[in-house]
Amino acid sequence: MEVDGAILETLQPSRFLSFAIPNPNPTLNPSLASPLIRIAVLDSPIQPSSTLIPSVAAMIVPKHRESDWIFSTESGHLQLLLSSPNIQRLILIGQEQQPIINGSSSSSIYRRWIDPNSLNNLEISLKPLVIALSPKSYFHNENLEVPFLCYEDNIVCSLVLEKCIGNFVGEMLVEDVEIEGSDQSREFRRRLRFKRMPNLVQTEIRIVPNKVSCLDSVDIGSSSIEFSPDLGVLVHAYLVPMVASLALIGSCIEKHVESGLRPKALCLGVGGGALVGFLKTQLDFEVVGVEVDEEVLRVARKYFGLEDGDLVRVQVRDGMEFMDQLAHGDIVGNIVPQFDVIMVDLDSDDPRNGVSAPPIEFFRRDVLLAARSVLRESGIFVINVIPQSRSFYEKLIHEFREVFPELYEINVGNVENFVLIAAKALPCSSSSSDSENKFLTKLRLAISGAYMDSINRIGDASN
Repeated sequence: MEVDGAILETLQPSRFLSFAIPNPNPTLNPSLASPLIRIAVLDSPIQPSSTLIPSVAAMIVPKHRESDWIFSTESGHLQLLLSSPNIQRLILIGQEQQPIINGSSSSSIYRRWIDPNSLNNLEISLKPLVIALSPKSYFHNENLEVPFLCYEDNIVCSLVLEKCIGNFVGEMLVEDVEIEGSDQSREFRRRLRFKRMPNLVQTEIRIVPNKVSCLDSVDIGSSSIEFSPDLGVLVHAYLVPMVASLALIGSCIEKHVESGLRPKALCLGVGGGALVGFLKTQLDFEVVGVEVDEEVLRVARKYFGLEDGDLVRVQVRDGMEFMDQLAHGDIVGNIVPQFDVIMVDLDSDDPRNGVSAPPIEFFRRDVLLAARSVLRESGIFVINVIPQSRSFYEKLIHEFREVFPELYEINVGNVENFVLIAAKALPCSSSSSDSENKFLTKLRLAISGAYMDSINRIGDASN
């Protein structure tokens, strides 16, 4: 497309332009070696103040990640911008590349490559272009420096296994990645991502190479190497504290087990099934999973080790409607509504607000009352929360206090997630010590005791 430079002289909230131009110097750096380079310009959705000088930044897209949704979609750019505080215009520059065809795998493997010296030379060569794409008001104080942001994550290399489309979640992909370990050891993961929230990993599990004696010989993308899911470890930061919340009712669960009852969990949002599989294999739960998109479940079964059976039953339904049916006495799939725990792992699907969870619908009183009614008297309602703001979180707490007498939280410690735990009653006491409680012992071993002592009470309805 042809772009009139004059339109970029001012900021326009939520404006997004993407275009290709001839590469001014294709031999300067391997990161931009193609004859064409693609430029994307995104202005913040927040109306800028007329009295402040706008803040502008540029970013060079890592080589071989040009087709990644983070860098190739408007919602991906928006999340990059929203994660960069106080930036009003973000300029992305990368080489032109054909996108991966839907439903197919890619032979192109991303491998991290950073040469600080040549990257610095590239930034210098792009300086005139970046200045030309900046609003006039940015140079009010004769400032001719536009900072370059560096995109950093822990991915060493990655390979897309499949792209497909779900009726509800839209485009999604499965990818194998090698991540950077803190102790120099090699770690391999499998991820499920949705295009509508490109920077959010929906499901992540550890995978292990089959029949390999030395990890040094393992290479993602090699046709001779096969990986198997490891469902015994939770790698998503917030899943461990969600499971740790069971420590609140460990004595009650132990009593049920001693009387011959198996603990039961309802998981709203299955994704790849990491949480569902862990509860079954490591804690001997009977699990009902509810997922709105059949295609997500196909992917979970094919790539993530999800297995339906006597102990895992998956329903293709809307989670809130499913709870409402159970709450009104409907028998859905012969499921008896007596759960020890309901775990909610659902995110908002509006990228304009950045990554947030749960969906705003969970503020509704009827949803909370339905959840309360399908829990056992000792049951808990556990939600992964990524608050848009402190006021969002406080409102959520207020709504929960109207329905549940006891509230607890776990601070995940990653600046983003909180685990909110609502209980129908005070945790039941036990005459035996924790060391004699077989369930608590099993729980502590399964998650190495993480977060079990970090559950904080945050008040009740009478406060």
